[in-house]
Amino acid sequence: MRQLTEEETRVVFEKLAAYIGRNISFLVDNKENPHVFRLQKDRVYYVPENVAKLATSVARPNLMSVGICLGKFTKTGKFRLHITSLSVLAQHAKYKIWIKQNGEMPFLYGNHVLKAHVGKMSDDIPEHAGVIVFSMHDVPLGFGVSAKSTSEARNMPPTAIVAFRQADIGEYLRDEDTLFT
Repeated sequence: MRQLTEEETRVVFEKLAAYIGRNISFLVDNKENPHVFRLQKDRVYYVPENVAKLATSVARPNLMSVGICLGKFTKTGKFRLHITSLSVLAQHAKYKIWIKQNGEMPFLYGNHVLKAHVGKMSDDIPEHAGVIVFSMHDVPLGFGVSAKSTSEARNMPPTAIVAFRQADIGEYLRDEDTLFT
């Protein structure tokens, strides 16, 4: 387990900023409960500082995971967020979409968010911005990228895609064999 390099930190923060914007400062500058970002086997973890210090006493091959896994670096150097980062993203989300109960199951099975399933959405979502998808009971279900801006989405037909799914909590079941390996 090691600290992120400058380039790795920049790539991770750019990806996080797409979903939480300037709220990224709440992740970094938390005085009451300081957290750090650590890299272990191409995966980036968001770890409480005191746990990170304790984890240094564990040998790298024996350390499976520590803290919250935000995502992993691909072989090409890009950063891909995992569904395990949803708890962090949902707390500080900039743009949100709430889907009706009839749209929850199709979303959790891996489909995109359709206009007919949208209960409400943030007013100022631009096109291709990172959004967090919630149920109408404010339970975070996943995240994705908006297909159209909020103003354009209001005039779309019911079968049009409002947000492209990138990850949802159904992945815990669909990808349970490979999610943590």
